Amino acid sequence: MADGKFSVIGKPLPKVDAFAKSVGATQYADDLIFPRMAYGKLLRSPHPHARIVRIDTSPAEKMPGVLTVITGKIMPIKFGIMPTSEDEEAMAIERVRYVGEPVAAVAAIDEETAEAATEAIVVEYEELPAILSIEDALAHEENRIQTYNRKGNIHKAVSFEFGNPEEGFAEADYTREDVLFFEGNTHLPMEQHAVVAYFGPDRKLTIWSSTQTPHYVHRSLAKVLEMPPSRIRVIAAPVGGGFGGKSDPFSHEFCAAKLSMITGRPVKVVLTREEVFYTHRGRHPVKMWVKTGVKKDGSITAMHFRSFLDGGAYGSYGMASVHYTGVLQTTTYVVPHYKFEGARLFTNKPPCGPKRGHGTVQPRFAVEVHLDKIADDLKLDPIEMRLNMLVKSGDITVNGLQITSCALRECIEKVRDASGWKDKFRKLPYGKGIGFAASTYITGAGLPIYFNQMPHTGVQIKIDRGGGVTVFCGSTDIGQGSDSVLAYVVAEELGVDLWDIRVVTADTDLTPVDLGSYSSRVTIMMGNAAIEACRKLKGQLFQVAAEMLQVPAAELVARGGRIFHVRDAEKGASFVEVANKTEARFGTLGATGSYTPPKGIAKYKGSGVGPTPAYTFCAAVVELNCDPDTGFIVVEKVWIAHDCGQAVNPLLAEGQIEGSVYMGLGEALMEEQAFRTKLGIHKIPSMLEYKSPTTLDTPEIITMLVENGDPEGPYGAKEAGQGPLLPVPPAVVNAVYDAVGVRIDEVPITPDKVFKALEAKAKRRVLKPISIPTMSYPEPVRWSPSELAVGVK
Repeated sequence: MADGKFSVIGKPLPKVDAFAKSVGATQYADDLIFPRMAYGKLLRSPHPHARIVRIDTSPAEKMPGVLTVITGKIMPIKFGIMPTSEDEEAMAIERVRYVGEPVAAVAAIDEETAEAATEAIVVEYEELPAILSIEDALAHEENRIQTYNRKGNIHKAVSFEFGNPEEGFAEADYTREDVLFFEGNTHLPMEQHAVVAYFGPDRKLTIWSSTQTPHYVHRSLAKVLEMPPSRIRVIAAPVGGGFGGKSDPFSHEFCAAKLSMITGRPVKVVLTREEVFYTHRGRHPVKMWVKTGVKKDGSITAMHFRSFLDGGAYGSYGMASVHYTGVLQTTTYVVPHYKFEGARLFTNKPPCGPKRGHGTVQPRFAVEVHLDKIADDLKLDPIEMRLNMLVKSGDITVNGLQITSCALRECIEKVRDASGWKDKFRKLPYGKGIGFAASTYITGAGLPIYFNQMPHTGVQIKIDRGGGVTVFCGSTDIGQGSDSVLAYVVAEELGVDLWDIRVVTADTDLTPVDLGSYSSRVTIMMGNAAIEACRKLKGQLFQVAAEMLQVPAAELVARGGRIFHVRDAEKGASFVEVANKTEARFGTLGATGSYTPPKGIAKYKGSGVGPTPAYTFCAAVVELNCDPDTGFIVVEKVWIAHDCGQAVNPLLAEGQIEGSVYMGLGEALMEEQAFRTKLGIHKIPSMLEYKSPTTLDTPEIITMLVENGDPEGPYGAKEAGQGPLLPVPPAVVNAVYDAVGVRIDEVPITPDKVFKALEAKAKRRVLKPISIPTMSYPEPVRWSPSELAVGVK
C-alpha cells in the first residue's frame, strides 16, 4: 500500500462463510433437494481381481420404484485426472481390479429402493489372481493389472542423476544406508463424497459435487458423456473436508449424470462411509531406501534415494506422485550430488492419489529419520548438524529448483529455543523423549495437468452502484478459507468493507477457470490474479478521484470505504461516490486478472514436477512419553514454526498449521489403510475402526509464524496448508528413539511395534529388517547445474 501498511492483510478476521457454517445454513451437496429428485446407488465388486462374465440387471429393473439401471457399456470412454493415465471406466466393463470398483448403477425413487435394487443385480465373475503388495507386483509380471503400461505391473519407473553422485560419495567421511516404510492412509473427511446431477429440458447438464477440481471434472464429463463442454455446468458445492481426496473425477459423478440424462430427473448419489474408503485416492504406501554420504560435521556430499509406491489399480495422480517422492529432497538441505530412482506399481487395491503433502510426506519421514541416525552415529546434535547445511534464499538446487525465499533457519531456531531443546535432548528421564525434523513444500505447481499456454487461474470483479463488489473466481474453498482470502485481497486493494464483498466461486458457467484446490496453489495464484484485476479498476477510480479532489492520482489511497489523499485524509470522497462518477465516465465497472506461474529453469525430461512459484519451510519439535512396558505413546507437546511468507490472515494460517499437526500425528501413530491378505478387503472401513486422533489425543500445539515475504506471493504470501504436516511424523519417530532407545523405521508406530523392538533390544535380538525390492530402472536422466537455461533470476 502507499503508506507501507495493510488495513486487512495480516489481521485475524473472521471467514466470510463462518456465520453460515456456524448456524447450519451452508448447503453441502447432500443437503440439496430438487423436485422429482431420484436417488442413485452403485453396485461394487466383491473381488479384488476378476473377469466380468455376465451382468443381469433385469431383477432390479422389475422392482417397483426403480427408474433405470445402467452398466459400464453405456459409458465406455476412459478417463483419468492425468492425461498420461486415462485408465478408468465409469463402471468396469470387462474386468474389476479392486474390491469396491463399480460395475452397475441404479436410479430409484428413494435410497432404500436403490440399495435393494443393486443387491438384486446378478453378476457372474471369474476370479483372477490378485496382486496385493509391492513385492507381488514385481514378482508376478505375467499377472498384469493394466496393459497400457510398458512392463508388468510397473505404472511408472524413473531414474535421475544430478551432479556426480559417485564422486560425491567418494568425498564422504561417513556413509549410511537405511530402509523405511510409510504405510498408506486415507483422508477421512467428515463429509462423504456426494453429487447431484440434473439434465434439464434445455438438454444442458448441471452437477453439484463435493469436488476440489470442478474444472477437471467438467473436462472429464465432456469426454466420457460425449457432450459439448459448453452444455455442462459443474458447481463445486461447499466441501466438508477434502485433503486431496476429492481431487479426481469419480465414477459416482459420471453415473449420476448419465442416470439423470436417462430419467430426466435430478439424481443424487451419496457414498456411504465404507464406499469412501474404497473410493480412496489417499496416501501411497511407500518403501524407501536412502543412502547418504556426509562429512564429519554432517554436511551432505551425496544422496541416493529409491522409492517404491503401491499405487493401487489405477493411475490417478500417480505419474506425478512417483516424481514427488524424489524431487524435493534437495530443497531443504544442500545436496550437491543426488540420484533418485522411483517406481509406482499397480496392485489390486483402491487407487492411491494425493493426500495433504502429496508424495512428499513419505520421503520426508525417511530422510529426517535417516539424518537423525547419522547425527547419532557422528555424536552430533541433530539440530546443529542441520543448521550447517540449509538451503537459503536465491539458491538453485542441484536438480534446478529455484529457492525464491527461505526462512528455515529462523524456523529451526524458534522451535529449538521455544522447546528448550538443549536442556532436554538426551537428558529427559527414560520413557520421555524429544525429537526434531524439518521440511520443505511447494506453493503451487509450475505446470497445469493438461499442458496449455493459458493462465492457471482468473478473477473477474464488478462494482455496482451501491458500492457493492462482486468477485468471481473458479477457485474451490475446501475449508481452507480461500473464499475468505479472495475477499481479504479485494478489500485490501479497493479499501471497501469486507462485508460489502460478495464472493462467487467454483462454478464453471459463472466464473473464470481456476485449476482447483491442490498443490497449495490457491492463495498465491488466485491472490495475484485478484490484485491484477483490482489494480485495473483502481486505475480508473483513482483517475476520477484525482480530478474530483484536485490531487495527483499517485498520492491517493483506498481504505475504510473512502478514497483519499495519503497525507491529508480530509481530502477524500466515499468509495460509492467515486465509483458512480467513474461508471459515468467509463461505463460499467469491471475488470479481469489472471495468473500463470513463472516457468521452471531446468530443462530435462521430468523437470515439470517440483518447480513452484515459492517454497515454504517448516520445523517441528515433538515431546512425548513412551511407556516402556506397553509401547504406548502419548504426545505431550508440539512446537512448530512455519515460513508462510506473509500471513494473509494469521488466524487462518495457524488453524491450517494445527490441522496439519493433528493429521501428521494421526499418520505417525495410528492411521493405516490396511487390507486383508489375498482378499483385498479393507480391514477397517469405518470411522469406528479406522483409528484417527480425537481432541483427547491432540496435544498442546505451540504455533509460530515466520513471516518472510516471498517476491512471487500476493503481499509476499506462501502456503500454510500442507507443508506443516511433513516434519511431524519423523519428529515423532525421532522422539521415540530419544525416549526409549529403539528405532521404529515404519509408521504408524503402534504400541506393538515399540514393544517388540524393546523386547528384542532386551534380549539382544535383531528384528527382521524391512525388505526392499530389487528391479531394473530405465537409463537415468542425467543433468548438471551447468546446463541451466538462460533467464535465471
